[in-house]
Amino acid sequence: MFNQKKFKALLVMKGKTMQNIADLLGINQATLYRKINGNSDFYRREIQAICNYLEIEDPNEIFFAQEIT
Repeated sequence: MFNQKKFKALLVMKGKTMQNIADLLGINQATLYRKINGNSDFYRREIQAICNYLEIEDPNEIFFAQEIT
């Protein structure tokens, strides 16, 4: 499950925008939002590109977060 809160907080901390991420991935913002909302999946290369761009050391915290019940 994608952790939207951590992702958006990281964007703010790094001074980046959703448009920056969409441009990085070569997709439009609507597609990015579908991926973030779980309506579409991130490809491995997209996860790697985002991790490199935002200097994410552990992608599990954002891209594969466990849902707390």
